[in-house]
Amino acid sequence: MTTDTPQETVFSNNQLSVDEIPSFKTLALVPISKKYRALNIFSIGLIALALTGIITGLRFQRFWSLPENLLLAYPYVVAGIVAIGGVWALYHFFADVRIFYAIREQDISKQSGLIFRKLSCQPILRVQHVEVNRGPLDRWAGLASLQVFSAGGEMYTFEIPGLSLSRAEQLREFILAHKDIGAR
Repeated sequence: MTTDTPQETVFSNNQLSVDEIPSFKTLALVPISKKYRALNIFSIGLIALALTGIITGLRFQRFWSLPENLLLAYPYVVAGIVAIGGVWALYHFFADVRIFYAIREQDISKQSGLIFRKLSCQPILRVQHVEVNRGPLDRWAGLASLQVFSAGGEMYTFEIPGLSLSRAEQLREFILAHKDIGAR
């Protein structure tokens, strides 16, 4: 007669060599859709055009007279809107092509940043839930954003913008199907 006793798990915390640790350089990063940059620049143009239209409408309206100082400030305000919009669009022109993501068995990663590069990694095991968001312009362009939420917060851990709707849904389903695998 043999007695089967459950094996006790022994805690270990062995020292690892730095050479044994996997490198993030081997992470196969995938770029987001090229439509995302065009959509951002288009949105900035619409905002600048709307603001300029409002300012111009106020400047040339005939219902009440504006103080002379406001009339003289009009070209400077329009120039400021155009300058800020131009810098904002220029930033998106260069920064949006530097947004990448990667999915591995145990984690999801996102790399972004123009001047300061940022690499965020979220273990799939720690994912609380995942959302696919689409605003009106995203729907028009056929794009979506994947928001990954971890336990303990109401804000998303990170967002992967500029995905096609089918890719965002595919990634969402993969994460939800695999978030319990790491616990086994």
